[in-house]
Amino acid sequence: MNTVKVRDVEIGAGIPKVIVPIVAATADGIEAKGRELTAYTMDVVEWRVDFYEDVFDIEKTVETAARLRKALGNTPILFTFRTKKEGGEKAIEPAVYTALNKALAESGSVDMVDVEIFSGDDIVKENIENIHAAGLPVVGSNHDFFKTPDKEDLISRLQKMQDMGADIPKIAVMPQSVADVITLQAATEEFSNKLADRPIITMSMGPKGVITRLSGELYGSSMTFGAVGQVSAPGQIPVEKLQTAMSILHDAL
Repeated sequence: MNTVKVRDVEIGAGIPKVIVPIVAATADGIEAKGRELTAYTMDVVEWRVDFYEDVFDIEKTVETAARLRKALGNTPILFTFRTKKEGGEKAIEPAVYTALNKALAESGSVDMVDVEIFSGDDIVKENIENIHAAGLPVVGSNHDFFKTPDKEDLISRLQKMQDMGADIPKIAVMPQSVADVITLQAATEEFSNKLADRPIITMSMGPKGVITRLSGELYGSSMTFGAVGQVSAPGQIPVEKLQTAMSILHDAL
């Protein structure tokens, strides 16, 4: 298993790394949230830029990223435009999505970029090539806010992410039952142990899926999302409680 190093954080080694999202709408709010987060224990900040009111002004977005970098110091930043079709705040044209990701990857202010893998193979390849050319790793992502696909489908999606060059495949799904949660865990364990050559992230969202946000170390998920204030997806746990629960499991293992 290869790990992914971003600043001082090694993803894929040891206890799962904790990501905390920023979902503020204004540049001032984003910078203020960054300063606030420095008081908490976490590994990575995800800037959910689809919440940002000026996101389609790429020059302003680059300027805001620089402000956030200064506020966060050495904490790695994952830059994410989550599209409307995958549960985000805004729709975006493919060419704008590509230009935005490229500009931020080249800005020097962020450390990883999220790319939605089922956005069309040509678009995805161009995004991944641009981000890698800038020297940054890609989180390849897929989200289903309505259901949990079967185990074979989940594994197939993770394999596609890996095959397309995502450095960290990520999938998040919605369970309709406890059996769905177990399906997600089983798919993660099988892919992680038999097929993956890099870290992966999986989670089952909502109240039924909370256990997956705590227990990824047991079956192969390398990162998890915690919250400080507003959440970016259903089921995220306050970061202090998340750290405590994961530490208990880590010590037991």
